[in-house]
Amino acid sequence: GCSGRHCREIAALIADFYFGVGSRYSYLASTQLAALEAETGVKFNWLAVDSAQLIATAHGGRSPFAGTNGSGQYDWGYRQKDAEAWAAFYGVPFREPHGRLALDPNLLSLACTAARGLGVAEAYAHALLRAVFADDLPAVDRAVCITCASRAGLDRDAFANALDDENTWKERERVTAKAIEQGAFGVPTFVVNQRLFWGNDRIVLLRHALLQTGPF
Repeated sequence: GCSGRHCREIAALIADFYFGVGSRYSYLASTQLAALEAETGVKFNWLAVDSAQLIATAHGGRSPFAGTNGSGQYDWGYRQKDAEAWAAFYGVPFREPHGRLALDPNLLSLACTAARGLGVAEAYAHALLRAVFADDLPAVDRAVCITCASRAGLDRDAFANALDDENTWKERERVTAKAIEQGAFGVPTFVVNQRLFWGNDRIVLLRHALLQTGPF
């Protein structure tokens, strides 16, 4: 943990957490953030992005996931086994959604943006990520998004209106553009004091940076 002057310094730190709801590594990382906040005093700003747009921009307009199967780290079989290993390590549930679950990434990122606009970013994101990666559902659609809003303590009608509001789309686009401007090229990405950490497996480096003494 932290103590004294260093603890007071890092208590003021805000880390931007850029995530995609359809990203297995965003889900895995999200399960570790509460403990990291408690240990270091950092506060995470939960920011859903259009991850397809972000990744395509980083790859010159081409998605590395294009085609029936990727290669290397983008191979679906490899990613499933890797995610299952991380979930076992963290002790959290995981169900591989690829090929099993109907998802609309545009809808999911807008839903998280709508919830953030209503002041319930983290609890809502947790509920929606669980729906994608832990619950046994045939699809995560608009109805599921609204149900997650209720679980997070939001008024269903207020959430539905926010989901349909053009300003929600504009905010999601602004956040995605800001992530790209900050150098993000995938999700999850953490940005704190202009330092960028990409990937669930970089949480250990983020933790080390937050706990080190001296200027961050």
